[in-house]
Amino acid sequence: MQPVDFTTLTAACSELRAQWLPARLEQVYQRDRFTVSLALRTMKGRGWIDLSWHPVAARICLGDPPPRIPDTFTFSEQLRHQLSGLALVSIAPVASWERVIDLQFAKRPGEPALWHLYAEIMGKYSNVILTAQDNLVVTCAHQVSAKQSTVRPIQTGQPYEMPPSLTDAVPSLSESQNRWQSRISLVPGQLHRSLLKNYRGLSKALIFSMIRSASLDPEQSTDSLNPDQWQQLFQRWLYWLQCLENSKFHPSFTPEGYTVIDWPAPDRTREAQPQDMLGNESDSSSSSPVLTLSEAEKPSSFPSVQEILNSYYTGQINQEVFAQLRHQLTQKLNNVLAKLRLKANTFKERLQQSADADTHKSQADLLMANLQHWEPGMKSISLPDFETEKPVIIPLNPEKNAVQNAQALYKKHQKLKRARIAVEPLLAAVQEEIDYLEQVEVALSVLETYRNTQDLQTLAEIREELIQQKYLDVPDYRSTDKNAAIEFHRYQTPSGFELLIGRNNRQNDQLTFRTANDYDLWFHTLEIPGSHALLRLKPGTVAEETDLQFAADMTAYYSRARHSEQVPVVYTEPKYVYKPKGAKPGMVVYKQERIVWGRPQQAPA
Repeated sequence: MQPVDFTTLTAACSELRAQWLPARLEQVYQRDRFTVSLALRTMKGRGWIDLSWHPVAARICLGDPPPRIPDTFTFSEQLRHQLSGLALVSIAPVASWERVIDLQFAKRPGEPALWHLYAEIMGKYSNVILTAQDNLVVTCAHQVSAKQSTVRPIQTGQPYEMPPSLTDAVPSLSESQNRWQSRISLVPGQLHRSLLKNYRGLSKALIFSMIRSASLDPEQSTDSLNPDQWQQLFQRWLYWLQCLENSKFHPSFTPEGYTVIDWPAPDRTREAQPQDMLGNESDSSSSSPVLTLSEAEKPSSFPSVQEILNSYYTGQINQEVFAQLRHQLTQKLNNVLAKLRLKANTFKERLQQSADADTHKSQADLLMANLQHWEPGMKSISLPDFETEKPVIIPLNPEKNAVQNAQALYKKHQKLKRARIAVEPLLAAVQEEIDYLEQVEVALSVLETYRNTQDLQTLAEIREELIQQKYLDVPDYRSTDKNAAIEFHRYQTPSGFELLIGRNNRQNDQLTFRTANDYDLWFHTLEIPGSHALLRLKPGTVAEETDLQFAADMTAYYSRARHSEQVPVVYTEPKYVYKPKGAKPGMVVYKQERIVWGRPQQAPA
């Protein structure tokens, strides 16, 4: 994940100052362990600024409105208590070339600041710290004890200290090319490493894009550059500094992440003179986009720095959360299903043993009817069957007489009979539980990769469902936003009818018992776990054979048998679908069904 560097932070704060100062702080909400959102209102509107101290995604930018879930974090409560109703009057760096932003709050614009909220955007050392006018720390996102850091502990009640100053050289527009070049090439090495270790305010992403825009290889040695190439790279260097000085930023996505600098094309830069790069802003702002290694790698432009940061980091973090949550749920399901299947096999073995109960009774009857054939000390006896007259060998206990052996067989018959009566409902309950969890397993298997926020919320609903069903124990769990509705999977049949498919059990129930009407058709794979599907029909319309086949194909695709060639799919009217009393989410029974063979491999991508 690309971290926020000095250039990106400068660009973000430049936009925020232009659009959100001054502003009234109306609300503080903490989204998660690493992100707090400030609700600001200006004369032009209302928005949310995210301050994140995430180890790899620390940032400050405009974000989306938070979910309607109660905020239970202490840090946001402390910020809310101290800052609510105050005016945000300044968003300024604390020092040149430092990634620490001072958000100042006063009673009203023009008055001295009462509170300072420092956002330290410094990778894994990021933090958000609130201090009063006396510069004492009132609260912070996470405290750093003297044991954790002897250089800079951060404790409430202690004076706020700036991060240790950087020792690298400061980039400057007044520095000559000879001085700049000699500093970089003093010790031969890879070009990007030489730049990074000699100047502050740089990042790997910025350097790579800068070097590639000059048609150079970041990995090449500084010894291999000719004078023209040094000139090309120095012009990019000046262009970057000019963008910082004039706050001229053009955000865009790149194959590796994003950039806020619209680098000139190589041929354009060769024609430009150094003084043009410094003095003519119109040339730099109208120059071509980044030309990297190929045309396919051209960046896609974005309207603002705020939007690109919010889009990029929301997507990246959601991908990480999605992968972690899916792994957690999959592991839990696999463990629970393995235990349940082992229990079911044990019950089946006991039932198999119970199947011999009638055999023991018939042997006892046969022995009682033939007591005269018994002799003391016999270990077994062969007697003709009552019906077939075939010999039946009955094992005997030589220490017991014939009647006692028969009584032992009767007791064994009664014991196995009682076991069958007790085990059958237990097996049915376990099998019902297995069927339900396999239904959840199918919903997880369809969510292989993260594509959008709805995929993540689908996982969150599955997690919440498993918590409610007592399969997961999460003490600090926060329920999902009930108002954040997830769209069903929506498709269109060849005749133009709408096909809806549930993403999880919660949606399956909603689809079947709330969305469906009397004219629709309900689909599900036959005795195979899968999603519920609903073919929406209007009064007086009839689904063609191609529509039914399309619906069957899609239903089979969103089932456990999605990799099969053909899958039996049942369909019926929604009024014939019922939910048994006490049934788990997504579990239904149906009648008056018809069968069509679905072809999941024919389902559209």
